[in-house]
Amino acid sequence: MKHAKRSSFRFTLVLGAVMLLVASMVLTGCNEKKLNVNDTPPVAETPTEPAEAPAETAPVDPPAVDPPQYIAPLTGLPLDSEPTQRPIAVMVNNFAAARPQSGLPNADVVWEVLAEGGITRLVAVYQSDTSTNPIGPIRSNRPYLIRIGEAYHSVLAHAGASTDGYDILQHHDKDYLDEISNAGAYFYRESFRKPPHNLYSNLEKLRAGAAKKKYAETVEIPTFTWSDQGATSAGAAATTVEIHFLLKDYKLSYRYNEATGLYERSINGKPHTDLTTNNQLTATNLVVIGAKHKTYDDYGRLEIDLESGGPAMLIQKGKEVDCTWERSSDGVIRLMKDGQELPFVPGHTFYHIVPMTPTFAGHVKLGI
Repeated sequence: MKHAKRSSFRFTLVLGAVMLLVASMVLTGCNEKKLNVNDTPPVAETPTEPAEAPAETAPVDPPAVDPPQYIAPLTGLPLDSEPTQRPIAVMVNNFAAARPQSGLPNADVVWEVLAEGGITRLVAVYQSDTSTNPIGPIRSNRPYLIRIGEAYHSVLAHAGASTDGYDILQHHDKDYLDEISNAGAYFYRESFRKPPHNLYSNLEKLRAGAAKKKYAETVEIPTFTWSDQGATSAGAAATTVEIHFLLKDYKLSYRYNEATGLYERSINGKPHTDLTTNNQLTATNLVVIGAKHKTYDDYGRLEIDLESGGPAMLIQKGKEVDCTWERSSDGVIRLMKDGQELPFVPGHTFYHIVPMTPTFAGHVKLGI
C-alpha cells in the first residue's frame, strides 16, 4: 500500500516536471518567433543632405567679330582695300528713249532732279566701285547738278552744259570731263540707240581722262553716319513709295522687299532695270527733299535752291520719318531731326529733289 502511494507521488512529480518543461519550450518558441533571426531589424534612416544644384553657367558671348578694316564713305559697306579714289559724278539721261540706262547699280549714290521740260536727270556718284561696266547714256550739265557733284569733291562727267553751267565750269576752277569741249576721247557712242541718247563711258576711261588732265586723284571724301538699325523704327509705314515730280506720264515708285531690305524701283508700273545686267534698280535708303524751283528762261531752265534747307523724308527698312535737310559746313546735304544727324543704313542711297509747290508732302505718297 505504501509502495503504491510512493509510485503515485513520483508519477505526479515527473508529470509536473514534464509539463513545466513543455511550457518552457512553448514560451521559448513564441519568443523565437517574435525575434526570428531571419527578420531584418529595422535600420534607422540616416538623413541625406540635399544634392547641390549645379552651378549656373555664365552665358557665353558670341565670338567677337572684328569690324571691317575699311568702310566705303558713301555707302557704309565694308571694303577689302582703303577707299582713296576720287569720286566721279556722271550726268545720266533719264528720258524715256534713254531707258534702261547702264551702270546705275554700281553708283554709290544717285540723285534724281528735274530738268527743263519736266523730265528728270540723274547724277550718279561713283567712288567705291571698280566696275568697268558701261555708264550712260550721258547728258549735259546744269548749275545745280554741278553743285550736287562737287559736294562729294567729284570729277564731273557730262556732254555739254547750259550757258550758266559752262560759266561755272570754265571760270570757277572745276574739275570736269566734257565730251564736247575737253575730253571727247574718253566717251563713246553706241549704235543701238539714236543720238543724243547713245553716249557712254566707263570708270576706267573717265579715271584715265582725269589723270590725263592732271586732276587730283585723291581728295577728302565726306563721311556720313551709319547704323544697321537705321533711323525710322518709330516712323510711318512705307512699304510702297510713290514720288511725283511734274509730268503725269512719269510715275516713279518703289516697293520694299523685306527679305532683302531693299527698295525696288519702278517707272510707270514697270521695273526700272539696268541694261547691262537686266537687274531691277534697288536702294537701301530713299531720301526726298523739298527745294524751291524757279524757271528763269524761255527754254524752261531751272534754278533750284540747294542752299537754304527745307523739309525732307528719310525712308528705310519699310518706314519713313519726317526730317529736314541742311547744307553742312563741308558742303554736303545732311538730314537732321531734333538737332541730330539721322543715320543711313549701310547700302546705296537714292535722293529725289522735288518742288515745294503746291506742297512738299503732295509729291510723296506712302503705303503699306
